[in-house]
Amino acid sequence: MTQNEIPELPEIHRSTEPDLLDGLEGRRAQRSTLKAKHAQSLTRLLGARSDLRGVHALADHLDDAVRWTA
Repeated sequence: MTQNEIPELPEIHRSTEPDLLDGLEGRRAQRSTLKAKHAQSLTRLLGARSDLRGVHALADHLDDAVRWTA
């Protein structure tokens, strides 16, 4: 292979079987539910324990984002 040639990538086959698609949709719904639960729990924790503010920047950002949308 020369320097300018692009290697061929393997072809990706996507399954359209109903069982697999239902499983993916279920996982997406579960992920969405878990995101909401984690955000709610984090906001509740930071509301109850103000001493935890500033410990983790991402947690502070998420808490601020949730409070601004409320």
